Amino acid sequence: MDVLITPVAPADVESVVALARLVWQQTYPGIITQEQIDFMLEQRYNPQRLFEELTMPLVWWDQAIVDGQLAGFSSCMVTGGGEMKLDKLYVDPARQRSGIGARLIEQVVSRARAAGCPTLILAVNKRNERAIAAYGKQGFAIRESVCVDIGNGFLMDDFIMARSIPAHAAQS
Repeated sequence: MDVLITPVAPADVESVVALARLVWQQTYPGIITQEQIDFMLEQRYNPQRLFEELTMPLVWWDQAIVDGQLAGFSSCMVTGGGEMKLDKLYVDPARQRSGIGARLIEQVVSRARAAGCPTLILAVNKRNERAIAAYGKQGFAIRESVCVDIGNGFLMDDFIMARSIPAHAAQS
């Protein structure tokens, strides 16, 4: 399977929003309430917010294209303190476990290395066992446990996971 990783462009925003909704509706019921899913989708995947983030110099959005179709996407940002945060990573449920997420993480690792960030972090819901296991396979380890008030009476009960970024890519 050929996976093409390209930056998300303004013309891609609606497809990214649609894929986010599909993934969230298949992943998060039973982990968080439908009300929190709706709140977080509106908060994080409002098209206007994505358009704004596409113009920010220390935020990157990438998409994985397979057979001409959006198969996944990621977003990362420099957070300071020598760290880059993998803020979003979602793959179409029909294409999960096929290496697309790993390819998107490779792109984020390249961005972290280019930005001089020796550590890549992410936040994952403590009850999202599939994602925690997938991140573990990509070299992430749980660093801490956090509970963040995101407004509207909702909390994000997450693990912060981290992995080191080697200064240079390993030779294959």
